[in-house]
Amino acid sequence: MPDPDTDSREELPIERGFPIEQVNDLADREGRAKMYYRPLSTMHKWWARQLGSVFRAISLYTLVDDPSAVTVQSPGREEMNLSDFEDKESKSDTTADVSQLLDSVSLSNPDALWELYPKDVRVSDKAVLDPFMGGGTSLMEAIRFGADVTGVDLNPVAWFITKKEMEAHEVDKDELRDAFETVRDAVAEDLQSRYKTTCPHDHDHVADIVYALWVRKLDCTSCGETIPLFKDYRVANGRYENDDKYNVYCPGCDSVFLTDDYRTESSCTECGHEYVPANGPVSRGGNYGCPSCGLKYSIVDAIADGQSYTEDLYAIEYYCTTCDDEGKDRSTVKGYKAASDEDLAAFNQAKSAWESSESLREYVPDGEIPEGAITAASRINGNDVFSHGYETWQDMFNSRQLYCLSTLLSAIDSIEDQQIKEYLLLAFSDSLMFQNNFALYSISGTKIEGIFRQNSYTPLVEYAENNVWGTRAGRGTFKNTWEKIVNAVEFAHHPTERHLEDGELKETEPFDHPVGGDFTLHQGDIRNVDLDEKYDAVITDPPYYDNVIYSEVADFFYAWQRLLLADEYPTFTSEETPRRESIVANPAVDKDGDMFEAELKQSFSRIREVLKDDGVLTFTYRHGGKESWGALLQSLCDVGFDVTATYPISANLSEFVMGEELSFSVIVVARPATRREPVSWTSLRRRMHREARNAREAIRANQTLSEGDISVVELGRCFREYSKHHSKVHREGAVMEADEVVEEIYDLITGDVSPDQIYLDLLAMDSPTLDDVTRLCRGTNVKPDDLRSRRLFSTDDGFALTRWSDEERQHYLRNQAVEDLSALERVQLLRYEAEQEVTTSDDVRGLEVTGEMIDIATELANITGDEEFRRLLQD
Repeated sequence: MPDPDTDSREELPIERGFPIEQVNDLADREGRAKMYYRPLSTMHKWWARQLGSVFRAISLYTLVDDPSAVTVQSPGREEMNLSDFEDKESKSDTTADVSQLLDSVSLSNPDALWELYPKDVRVSDKAVLDPFMGGGTSLMEAIRFGADVTGVDLNPVAWFITKKEMEAHEVDKDELRDAFETVRDAVAEDLQSRYKTTCPHDHDHVADIVYALWVRKLDCTSCGETIPLFKDYRVANGRYENDDKYNVYCPGCDSVFLTDDYRTESSCTECGHEYVPANGPVSRGGNYGCPSCGLKYSIVDAIADGQSYTEDLYAIEYYCTTCDDEGKDRSTVKGYKAASDEDLAAFNQAKSAWESSESLREYVPDGEIPEGAITAASRINGNDVFSHGYETWQDMFNSRQLYCLSTLLSAIDSIEDQQIKEYLLLAFSDSLMFQNNFALYSISGTKIEGIFRQNSYTPLVEYAENNVWGTRAGRGTFKNTWEKIVNAVEFAHHPTERHLEDGELKETEPFDHPVGGDFTLHQGDIRNVDLDEKYDAVITDPPYYDNVIYSEVADFFYAWQRLLLADEYPTFTSEETPRRESIVANPAVDKDGDMFEAELKQSFSRIREVLKDDGVLTFTYRHGGKESWGALLQSLCDVGFDVTATYPISANLSEFVMGEELSFSVIVVARPATRREPVSWTSLRRRMHREARNAREAIRANQTLSEGDISVVELGRCFREYSKHHSKVHREGAVMEADEVVEEIYDLITGDVSPDQIYLDLLAMDSPTLDDVTRLCRGTNVKPDDLRSRRLFSTDDGFALTRWSDEERQHYLRNQAVEDLSALERVQLLRYEAEQEVTTSDDVRGLEVTGEMIDIATELANITGDEEFRRLLQD
């Protein structure tokens, strides 16, 4: 194995420091509005995507290392050589030579390169690989720096999505628009006619159906009564002037009316039926109760007994464009109504059209749903779709959906230009999330939620049928998703960057360089794919144990995409996506955590083979516990890497399936291994302790990070020291394994964090908030309630830290046994008694003054300016 010479290898900026606060702040904003920050990354669903701002920052701190190979251009302005880069916006405000900026990056100054974040930075002669490209976020960010990028992914859907993202800057926007108009002219009128209803406020008006709400039914196995499987009878929360009310369905007459409180008895305004809308026949655990005979029975057991669901269309959310054009109130334009016989007849007409059209059958997948870890019951997921009667992909859609979707896909297939056709297909495919009977209606949000609310399939007894083409209202329609495609293509041609300046969010002018360049994409397994070159950097987001079973969720899209792509790309000829080869813990193919770790290690070995000796591997990793870190460190070091840094990233966590141990992501930086020397554990531990403390002090000099965040950085510094001696660390005559070292490192850096320290951190802030309390407690053994119970802060009149002089704090201190008081509490008690000029009690007088008390008193004096703290403990 090559043995890089560390004396000649430059340390990269990302090894020396990373702007954790800035990245998390920006990424948190992006996570709430992805379509505005990175339209390309929202063009089509992919799971557990890291945010573009995170990977842009990673690329900046990873790829920008040689000033002579870098140029910088402020969006809309002239190009500059990095060696004399200066801010031309103000001649009096000159930015330092960027070579100096590079040199100055450190834990105490991690922001040194941050001013380049919103610039169009181009790096020459860099080749970047992502071996687990997924939705392609890392490639899109690296190519914006001018790197030649190569992406690999086993999943064909990931390959196709990324391909369209990387090609978007080449698309002629006029041709794209023309193709959409061709499809619209061919089918829009037909599809929209399938979702029409009578306006309840003016029967001469024809309104659009935004969502059709369905409930499934079963027959009681005891008395035979047909039971609609409502969990409760709410339709939606009220809106506009009725936002304090609830729209509810009446089981007595099938009407929809407003009530003040669905949890108490209501009287139907149409028939007078009295009932509690909160009490539906279905209870928790998936059982129904028969209102006639009182039998309680499992829904899935009823299906197993041979029953099949029937369905009732019970309510409509409508939007009357005529009322809108006439300027009527929003509550008139948009609202809820009971489904009528006319509405059911419109559905049945579409059903008949579907059943009578043989030509449309080729535009709907006819395969069976593969049995897997999330389609059947397993330790990962208990939502067994087969126990609810689902067998084929078509079972996931009702007849009107199948007619409209197949009609639309047929029109898309008629587009001759393959490139343009594929963007229409992408819009169609993404809209499928909201066009199936796994989509539910959010009662509180008054909107539809798609099939992948979680990274799984959850069968529903009530579902929302979306308007396939779309109207002026609603989400997830084909028209909506097409607009996302257009925005993505526009962004690819003229990308901008959003950034924070003095806490204010700003957007740059469009960059001159599009999101494009030299790229190569491989559909396959990184362990087997032929790669022709050595890479300067590998930047990736690898899979994490069983967090997402990509093959099974991607099958939902793949079954439809292959209808138009099988003749174009060999990767779409198979009936389903590859799953046995996927590097993921999947019980459906007998792959557990140990196998996942072994296969990930094989991938790291392959990455080391194709990485230059002075290259870098930078990847994000879901933070787990000691065990997962031990396995990761062992794998990386075994195959020839040194871990040189780790940084926490806390944004966008809602994308992941999380347990208690999976609380944030970590950026891991690794370089090809250096020559490893034997060392005693005692000596190594001393060095790691010193490096960890130095890291902590450097961070605290200029940053406000939580204890948990600081610990992650310390972890990286300890990993770096260990990596130099992997498999050669001796303790009591034996060589320590990586997991043993990680166990010791945890004890070294995550010792008990006291409420005292968190209080002092808060006290040092200008305007601390309750959010700051939560943030500083994250990743520690201290909970916010620990501080609350010690009366260290109050929320009686907004958030406020308590001081030693506050009555609430005094009362707490005086009512504790002195021997139970912490160092901070003892100092504050002494400060109180000094202020009162009272004789110190025997208990307090007998206190032994400790070094910790002296340190805290000094820090309190420094933070508050109260010199009495410093005098308290003087002899």
